[in-house]
Amino acid sequence: MTGPFLLLHPDDNVLVARQSAAEGLEVTLEGGAVKLSRLIPLAHKIARRGIAEGEKILKYGMPIGVALQPIAAGEHVHVHNIRSDYTPTHALQDADGISAGVAQ
Repeated sequence: MTGPFLLLHPDDNVLVARQSAAEGLEVTLEGGAVKLSRLIPLAHKIARRGIAEGEKILKYGMPIGVALQPIAAGEHVHVHNIRSDYTPTHALQDADGISAGVAQ
């Protein structure tokens, strides 16, 4: 466990927020400490390490999508920078009805 983030499987390249994590929060990752560049909502993901464009996103040790661009360690991993292997990302919404909570 890394602060408010949880590693679900040792092969995962993402960590999952077990509570909301504030912008600016310092999180210690394997490569060193990073500051979050935005609020990370409950159950959203951050990159555990740098993820290359085209690399599979692994959660629970299983591929859930592919990176559409390079994703830096500690960066929010969501529909704005990955393509889901399961659902069309343009249709995803959070519970409050706002499209995936990625609005700045």
